[in-house]
Amino acid sequence: MSEQKQFTFEISLSVLNHLGRHLYRSFATVLGEAISNSWDADAQNIWIYIDRKKNSFTIKDDGIGMTPDDFQNKFLKIGYSKRKDGENKTDKGRPFIGRKGIGKLALLSCAEKITVISKTKGENYTGGTIDNSGLDEAIKEDLTPQEYPLGKYDISTFGELTQGHESGTIIYFQNLKDGLRNTFEFLSKTIALYFRFSLLDKSFNIYLDGQKITHEHLLALAQKTQFLWKIGKINDPYVLSLEDEFAKSPRDHEVGEITFLKVHGFIASVNLPRHLKILTTEDRVGIDLFVNGRLRERDILKHIPTARVVESYLYGQIHFNSLDDATDRFTSSREGIVADDPKYKAFLEEFRKTILKLNEQWDEWRRKHRDPGDLENTKITPKARASQELFGAISKEYSDAERSNKRTKVDDWFDELNDDATFNFESYGECFVSENLVRKYIEEKKVQLTPQARAQAEEYKKREKESKDKGNVSIEIRRVKNDPSYLDMDGLANLVDKRNKDVEACLARDASEYKPIRNAVAHTALLTDEAKKKLTSVRENIKARVKALLSSAK
Repeated sequence: MSEQKQFTFEISLSVLNHLGRHLYRSFATVLGEAISNSWDADAQNIWIYIDRKKNSFTIKDDGIGMTPDDFQNKFLKIGYSKRKDGENKTDKGRPFIGRKGIGKLALLSCAEKITVISKTKGENYTGGTIDNSGLDEAIKEDLTPQEYPLGKYDISTFGELTQGHESGTIIYFQNLKDGLRNTFEFLSKTIALYFRFSLLDKSFNIYLDGQKITHEHLLALAQKTQFLWKIGKINDPYVLSLEDEFAKSPRDHEVGEITFLKVHGFIASVNLPRHLKILTTEDRVGIDLFVNGRLRERDILKHIPTARVVESYLYGQIHFNSLDDATDRFTSSREGIVADDPKYKAFLEEFRKTILKLNEQWDEWRRKHRDPGDLENTKITPKARASQELFGAISKEYSDAERSNKRTKVDDWFDELNDDATFNFESYGECFVSENLVRKYIEEKKVQLTPQARAQAEEYKKREKESKDKGNVSIEIRRVKNDPSYLDMDGLANLVDKRNKDVEACLARDASEYKPIRNAVAHTALLTDEAKKKLTSVRENIKARVKALLSSAK
């Protein structure tokens, strides 16, 4: 029997493309991979330098660095992950962010040439250059990794960056494929938003062009934030800065707490939806999901649409570290979580319930602060909501006249007036509509005025003339000057509903009951609770009778 031939796998360089060399389109994603590698290398500092003139950038860290063996068998070994060796944390106790060992392919996606050098303490640099044009050719020729050696690096390329660099890694990206269109402001906000471990862990710092990135780079967003909900125990400097901002102007803000699953973080809402567009006019900030400080899913609201208006006001960050366990639930692109993962689906369902509950409080707080809320919240009628919004719009004109960061007595007065204003505005609206509809009915049906109605109209005309003369007013006030325009519901009802109000229930009887309270509303008086109940009851009766009257006009 002949001896069997021994076979082995042979991998083509084209596998790099299939694994994800071209999956990473976002510059922020590339930064994220480099920053994550520095975190896993126990770096204390990472420096990012942008050179727009040369269309290049450099990332440097002071981590443990790599030996030649590490560079070959760990960094250049696609699929290598320390977790496969049973390690879950760094020597400093940081949870590893890297998992699949293919994230490094992101570094190959954005530039024509990438040079990597690294050193451990007391040793010399090791590394090489990856030329994407040469790599493309090697892939085209279907070469194996062994047949494509990296180019040698030129230490002078890094200039002063190597001075005083005891250990760590430096990566130089030359000739960016899409150019460096992003401004310092955009990049600083992006780093502050999406690389949260740099803000949550004081032992890790990120510098952009020499400036340390902190929560202060998100100050513009903080200043536009209206409400805050804290989730679990969180010591986030951005949240603390929000609370500081709120303390400066407590009249404008509210703070609440949320508890669900084993997560922590925060959710906040801005004054207007456009305030979420702090990066670009097209890109809005959302509620992002982080695992061990690493952004795993941007704007998770898109996965649980509730069709409530509150969604367009919300942003935040939720840290759900227990998603990182023995199960690998992260997509190969490193920019999402496997959609049908049971643990993730359970999280999204709880998150959806949380947003629905939050919507109720958001709507309540918005109305309290006299701002538009959720029109679909049926706990308040559309008329009452519209009345509240009208009062809010008017009151803001008065409060803005002498605006103060602190609550004033005037703010208390507005709060006291809120419920009465809502009721009175709604009542006046009902009065305006019902009385004018009856006038239109009288005009359409050519109803003749009684002598009593004419006398009443003449009396009101006389009073109006006396008032105009006394006030030195020469302009016309009423657009319609016919007799019905001078009659209130009491006078109008007796023209269109001639039943004996002392015997039968009719519009005239309702109008008689309506008149004294209606006049109080028209004169901006504050009503007693008993008067409000009476007016509401009579108002509904009048509405029903006017509707019946109008149906006969058809």
